[in-house]
Amino acid sequence: MDQPDSHPLVAQLRFARSEFLRGVAGVSDEDGAVRLEPMNCLAWNVGHLASQEQAYFLIFAQGLEPLPEIATAYRTGAPGIAPRLSETLAAWQRITGAADPWLDTVTTAGLLEHPVRQGKPMRPTFGNLVLRATYHYWYHCGENQAVRQQLGHTGLGQFVGDLDGEAPYSPE
Repeated sequence: MDQPDSHPLVAQLRFARSEFLRGVAGVSDEDGAVRLEPMNCLAWNVGHLASQEQAYFLIFAQGLEPLPEIATAYRTGAPGIAPRLSETLAAWQRITGAADPWLDTVTTAGLLEHPVRQGKPMRPTFGNLVLRATYHYWYHCGENQAVRQQLGHTGLGQFVGDLDGEAPYSPE
């Protein structure tokens, strides 16, 4: 899961990603599209996190936007839609796969840099964006768990996975 030389913040992001995926593993396209308002459906949540990763780690960090339609369909405040989970997972995998090479190279100094948008430095640093994405994953892990419980799914995880083995604390 984690790269041996990943920055500790990146290790935590990757662990949050893996827990997010664990929370939707085995869900059918049909169940992934069920929207229990006011919550979003599982498939939308996957697209939403893909949109955030694309913005932070591809657009802001590298000037790349492989799936512009993701930003429109899954932004905060976008109309609720019920896409196919298999499709949003494929988009998520494409985006995170494109983000990973950049994440593999970030350093503490790089995480202290401010992204530039429309020629102006943004307020958050790249480190803040990594943290924001990590915490956002945890938020939707909980929401996804609630949706799955309401759908009657059983055998769900009861606690965070193997943090000690996959993303242990590291000061640097």
